Amino acid sequence: MSEINGIYAASVSILDKNLRLDISKTIKHAENLIDQGCHGVAILGSTGQAQLISLEEKIKLIEQLSKSKYKENFIVGTGFNSLNDTILLMKTSQLLDMKKFLIMPPAYYFYKDKDVINFYNKLIENISDCKIILYNFEKLCGYKFSIECVETLVKKYPEQIIGVKDSTYNLYENLNIDNFSILPGSELKLLKGLELGCSGIITATCNVTANLSRRVYDDYKNKKDQKYNEKLCNVRAAFDKYNLISGMHSFLSDSDNCFKNILPPLSLLDLGEKEKLFEELNKLDFNSKFLKVA
Repeated sequence: MSEINGIYAASVSILDKNLRLDISKTIKHAENLIDQGCHGVAILGSTGQAQLISLEEKIKLIEQLSKSKYKENFIVGTGFNSLNDTILLMKTSQLLDMKKFLIMPPAYYFYKDKDVINFYNKLIENISDCKIILYNFEKLCGYKFSIECVETLVKKYPEQIIGVKDSTYNLYENLNIDNFSILPGSELKLLKGLELGCSGIITATCNVTANLSRRVYDDYKNKKDQKYNEKLCNVRAAFDKYNLISGMHSFLSDSDNCFKNILPPLSLLDLGEKEKLFEELNKLDFNSKFLKVA
């Protein structure tokens, strides 16, 4: 059986007025997502503005995250282009007994499968006691995992490479590896993915759809009629019209002003965009009640 299964939120990060990471609020938000229905949370991923947050702040967050009652439910994103910073963050997490990581290959540079394999070689040579979920998102890093690359990495490191978050969607319909977690990056792919044998999802919009997503997942597993999938997909489609980080923070800030703080060059939706998003969500009868514990 694959090690990572279910509904995982790619959690947002909460910042203070000085645009420093508010560690206690960030952890509390992540814990609330689990209370709302998520099986777990990927923290410090792209949705968590990880590329824009300093190594110092990340280490402080992980030190406190390791004390959470939901410690076992967290996946740590690294969010660095730097190999050495990634290794340092992984070593720090490992010392705190947090060994599950979501790792995207570095952005900006052009490279091939053999180079990606070498990148993960270097990580695992330094931290062999780890569980890595590959992060496949060509739009962000410029590289798209091939099936052959994933198969090579899993064959070489079956104990360390345990899954893939597929936000490019070239893998989840075609990849078939025993005891390997395949997790599309959108609620739009949840039900189809489960039908194909995927393990669940890791998505940004689970910051607001945890409750609905869990209902779809549980109904599938319990062989019940799907009552919530259409609404879940419509909500995701509404957010997909905008930058997801901007949309998440704009929606969440309507209930709590702490979500208004966001690191440049990112920003909240402008007033017109926010009004359109909220108008569409209101038509779907989707509002802050879905952020309550089920």
